[in-house]
Amino acid sequence: MTTSRTRKQVTTAAVVLATGGSLALLPVTGAFAGGGGPGPGGGGGNGHGHGHPRSVIFVNGDGMGAAHREAARLDQEGFDGQLAMDSLPIAGLQTTDARDPEDTITDSAAGASAWATGVKTYNGGISVDVDGVPLPTLGQQAEDAGLAGGIVTTAQVTDASPAAFFANSTDRAAQDDIARQYLERSRPEVILGGGEDWWLPAGDEGAFPPRAGDTEDPEVSRGTQGDLVARAQGLGYEYVSSAEEFEAAADADLLLGLFANEEMFQQRPEGEGDEFDPVVSLADMTTRALDVLSEDEDGFFLLVEEEAVDEMSHDNNGTRMLEAMRSLDAAVEVARAYVAEHPDTLLVVTGDHECGGLSIEDVDPDDESGPGGTLPQDAAVEGDTVSGEDGPFLVAGTDGAYDFALDWTTTGHTGVPTVVTAEGPGSEELTGIYPNTRLYDVMHGVLFG
Repeated sequence: MTTSRTRKQVTTAAVVLATGGSLALLPVTGAFAGGGGPGPGGGGGNGHGHGHPRSVIFVNGDGMGAAHREAARLDQEGFDGQLAMDSLPIAGLQTTDARDPEDTITDSAAGASAWATGVKTYNGGISVDVDGVPLPTLGQQAEDAGLAGGIVTTAQVTDASPAAFFANSTDRAAQDDIARQYLERSRPEVILGGGEDWWLPAGDEGAFPPRAGDTEDPEVSRGTQGDLVARAQGLGYEYVSSAEEFEAAADADLLLGLFANEEMFQQRPEGEGDEFDPVVSLADMTTRALDVLSEDEDGFFLLVEEEAVDEMSHDNNGTRMLEAMRSLDAAVEVARAYVAEHPDTLLVVTGDHECGGLSIEDVDPDDESGPGGTLPQDAAVEGDTVSGEDGPFLVAGTDGAYDFALDWTTTGHTGVPTVVTAEGPGSEELTGIYPNTRLYDVMHGVLFG
């Protein structure tokens, strides 16, 4: 992929400064531009310090806690089985607290920013410190050092988690400005997911008109940065928006795929318009991204995210959450297969926070949780709460002899530590219990140490 490398041979980098409601790019030099060695302030090389290139595949099950993983194991593999993500040889726990002036519990922006920069920040901030000052990001550092970068997500490609690795913003809602930064500054070689509405001028329906009868979500574009799709094409990106176009773009060196106006699914409570049927699967997007990025002889950084774990958990939708977990683990299978052939690649699988306060229980109509879910409850249960249970769900491989219920305690995020599993170079540093900023240190060391 040497043709795409040439456009990044620049002598200056950029710092992004807040100017009113947006961020402006200014040229800078030195450590902030990615040439200052290890740690949050520098890029530190192109991986050749190891004698060979190294790459990182970072997989985020947004909102995924330990209970989500165990529910998925029972659902997909049964008592004696194991998910791909849980078969990785290294395991640890990360704490996820933010540095927000009001809230203890993190959102996705602060959580991903900790991964991308090694610095804790406030909820809603995209790779800025608590004072709103932009920080160097792992994705940008990789690009500056001559490595390739990629985003694969079922969310908007400019949503909080992918944005944190390739952009800076004082407000995660400024997604059109984040898209602009992708094109003007970080230029990841692969951008695949949803979020067409932030790439087109406001009011443009684009390729994805509103869903029939959905007055709540008109799905028209909201961008204020002009036609960023056309701008991307002018920079050499091949743009695709359908499964057929995606398949036809197999030889693209720069690939932008937007497969939904917003997320690549419809988050709703069960039976209220909820959908999980992405135009292109997360596993297929991951496969294509690895095909493109692996052409770079210097290595790459790839973010893979299944957003629906979080969104369906916000709606306490156990059925769709389990579908999203199947999607996520299929993508991990793809990543594991790649690592088996490229052992100098670090693979990390985790969640930025837990969502839903999820527990796994036996199916019991006399349980104390009360109404609020899909599992029938005994009306005589005292102390009813709005918390509810979903189910019953069958344990795989038991011919229906065993089942379980999912008990939700909130529609928001919780502060429980999330599981980290990993394999490859540097993964041994991810055992034990540690803050989420540890992941930046480890990934940075693999790419540039």
